[in-house]
Order: sequence, then C-alpha cells, then structure tokens
Amino acid sequence: MRLIDKQYTRTPFYGSRKVAVWLRGEGHEVNRKRIQRLMRLMGLEAIYPKPRTSLATKEHKVYPYLLRGVEIVRPDQVWSSDITYVPMDGGFMYLVAIIDWYSRYVLAWGISNTLDTQFCLTALERALRAGRRPDIFNTDQGVQFTCSEFVVRLESEGIRISMDGRGRYLDNIFVERLWRSVKYEDIYLKNYSTGLELGKGMGGYFGFYNTERPHQALSYGTPLSVYTGALH
Repeated sequence: MRLIDKQYTRTPFYGSRKVAVWLRGEGHEVNRKRIQRLMRLMGLEAIYPKPRTSLATKEHKVYPYLLRGVEIVRPDQVWSSDITYVPMDGGFMYLVAIIDWYSRYVLAWGISNTLDTQFCLTALERALRAGRRPDIFNTDQGVQFTCSEFVVRLESEGIRISMDGRGRYLDNIFVERLWRSVKYEDIYLKNYSTGLELGKGMGGYFGFYNTERPHQALSYGTPLSVYTGALH
C-alpha cells in the first residue's frame, strides 16, 4: 500500500491495471484483483484520476462548480478542502486540509483514523476561528462535505458552496499540489509510526510550508506573506 500510494501520487492517472504492471516491474508478484482491493481500502479511485477518500451519496445535495474561468485575484476569494490517505508504519490515517487558493496558505488541517465528518468540521471551525471568511468554499462531492452539518455551517457564514465535477482532478488542483508536497517533502521521508507522531510532524511541516517555504508561483514569497498582504 505504501508503494501504491507513492506511485499514485507520482502518476494519479494510473488505474489498478497500470499500478499492477508497475509493481510487477519492480519485482512484486501481484495481480490486478489484489491491487483493486488495496486501492479501494486506501480510498483511491481506479479510474481517472480523483482520490476517492471522499465518497459521494445520493442522499446529499451536490452543488455546482463555480470556479470554471474565474480569475483568482485576492486572498479569501476561494478556500478549498480535501482529504488524502497517509501511509504509516503498520497502518494508515487520513489527513484533511483547508487552503486559500490565492496564497496557497494552509488555514487549518486535521488527522483521523476514519473517514468521518467530524474531523473535517473541526478543521473548518479552526479555519473560521481567525475571523476571516471566503466568498466561495470548494470541495469534492464526498459525504464529509455534502452532509448537512458541513453545508449548514458554511451557509451560516454566507459562504457560497462549490463542488468539483465528478472525476475532475484539476477542479481542486491547488490542494492536489499540496498533497504532493507534503508527501514527498515530509511523510515519505519520516515514516511516521503513530497518530501522535503524525500530528506533531504535520504541525511542523505546515508551519514550515506557510512561513518558510518559498513558492515560485508566489514570486518566491511564502503563503503567509501573501495571505497577510506583506508582498503587496
């Protein structure tokens, strides 16, 4: 599962067939059926190319995608959230983050050993606690984000809700890039063993990401400096 996660992060367009071929090329005797089972357990979709860590349900309302062709010109115009699988020594957990699109600033994050709604709601409350609000909040169509508790909380703040089209990997591209960074720059290097270790590690990494790590797309500023207006 760790190898699958690494390859999927590198090539999110790989389904179970190509992952199985790649693993056999690496010397692992696996068949496609086993890879399909493991990818389902990990919450990875075997078709192009969206991680299925958030599963949809017909009982919840799905909102339209509001950001196609929209120019992102300032902080708090759009916030976005997503969940990713985190491999660990002997198991795995899930990581949620909320990011400001314009500055790439990580407003809040959380970890859980289950794909429940509560850790996403807790992250949302942390993001709102600073007193700033986005015009639009974008997510995928997973039950964690379409459930009434999450939707009502956003609507109570006057925030417009946007949701990715099904299978639309690029609709939430800034969070996808964040997952690639956090995995290659921290998770794969540290090999966390416990949830406590993971929590401490993510606290350190997101502090570094927000305040020290320069971004080429931000003219080599940091997310915090752009979010707070220090570069303007």
